[in-house]
Amino acid sequence: MDYQKRLAQAVRHFWMTRARQYQRQGAQTGRSDAGFRRAVTAGKHLDGFITLFAELAQEAGVPASSIHIKRTTLPGYFRPTKSWDIVIVDQGALLASIEFKAHVGPSFGNNFNNRVEEALGSAIDLLTAYREGKFQPSARPWLGWLMLLEASPKSLAPVHPAEPHFPVFEEFKQASYAQRYEIFCRRLLRERLYDGACLLLSEREAGLHGQYEEPDPEIGFKAFATSLLAHLTAYTTLNR
Repeated sequence: MDYQKRLAQAVRHFWMTRARQYQRQGAQTGRSDAGFRRAVTAGKHLDGFITLFAELAQEAGVPASSIHIKRTTLPGYFRPTKSWDIVIVDQGALLASIEFKAHVGPSFGNNFNNRVEEALGSAIDLLTAYREGKFQPSARPWLGWLMLLEASPKSLAPVHPAEPHFPVFEEFKQASYAQRYEIFCRRLLRERLYDGACLLLSEREAGLHGQYEEPDPEIGFKAFATSLLAHLTAYTTLNR
């Protein structure tokens, strides 16, 4: 799979769409701060990743009619439903659910905690619903979580965590937000909360040209996509 070119296109789409949203809102309101918020919340900037993975699923033999995108929902256990970016359901079987997230500055502290809590909650909610038989007759679905993080001085600088009562784990001491995301993604895999976890770093200007970095191959795009394709191909080989 020639993933590098296709991934670069998704990264470029993210930054280009975000820049257009920012400029459009600023022109309409004359307020750059409103434009910044708009660029964060308007959506569509991750559509390149959604399209890429929908195409990969079809290449693994999944029919387009089984691939549901953009805030399609699944039942939860602790809440009625949860929205996912991609849900693949074929012949009544839940094959995969994937969520794509981006984290762009200037704020990294609170937003990092929010991203972590969201990802943990989503996995626990869906896997508990699966354990309780909600998706029968499905085998365990493949769960994926991908984060595109802005590479900037603030996201790459060491951060000292607050330790008012007990010390944090040693690996978090002076870890940057980028390093915290690395730790988080690896632990999502170790704890089997997700079958694929991916962290991409992209600097704002370089990202307009599709440039990105993968800090760890274990949580890189190739490992992420290969795991998903193996899962889908095994299913389609047996059922198509």
